[in-house]
Amino acid sequence: MKVSIVIPAFNEEKLLPATLRAVQEALPGFTTRGWTAEVVVCDNNSTDRTSEVARAAGAQVVFEPVNQIGRARNTGAAAATGDWILFIDADSRPDRALFAAAAAEAESGRSVAVGTTVRLDSGGWVVNALAGVWNRISRISRMLAGSFILVNRDVFRQVGGFSADLFAAEELDLTRRLKAVARERGQRVVILHRTPLETSGRKAELYSGWELTVFAVKSILRPFSTLTRREACSPWYDGRR
Repeated sequence: MKVSIVIPAFNEEKLLPATLRAVQEALPGFTTRGWTAEVVVCDNNSTDRTSEVARAAGAQVVFEPVNQIGRARNTGAAAATGDWILFIDADSRPDRALFAAAAAEAESGRSVAVGTTVRLDSGGWVVNALAGVWNRISRISRMLAGSFILVNRDVFRQVGGFSADLFAAEELDLTRRLKAVARERGQRVVILHRTPLETSGRKAELYSGWELTVFAVKSILRPFSTLTRREACSPWYDGRR
């Protein structure tokens, strides 16, 4: 079995090194089970040293000129040669226990995709409380967080990958399509919770509560016009780092 770890990265020279180090340290979670692995970083039209940082860490680098996280993930997946593709965000730090738990679930044959709950490294009690709410929703509804998605390569291709129309919430759209295929195959999408992924809470520091609230309200009230326009999804695309 082989896993391709795909990391989309837009201007991530600051946090990408820690992510790549964490990935390397966590790899025995796969390799001690007999898996092989590759790391693919998709430079999503960065203007900083993202590509250089990735190459220096030994990752394969591919380039996606359209600044959109779904497209970046798809471009990375197109270069992947693994039986399973693991999407990890460039500001997240997985550990060996999480990789081992995800590998065990993949080997069980019960699941087409594996996600996990998250633990923020900063952001204050309000943001962490919201993360707790998301974790509960994720587990109950089996919704995948984009920061960690292990998916069977053939199933990922069958559903057409991430939507090229969405600039945010693309992982929720993918989850919906994966769950449909899982039902047809008598399998499932599973969310791990004993081995949460540590990820950055930087948005709470870089954006005001008002900015994040406005985005959330617009996404709920006008999802199509908000999520399908890059300029409406500024917390992901305005380059604030």
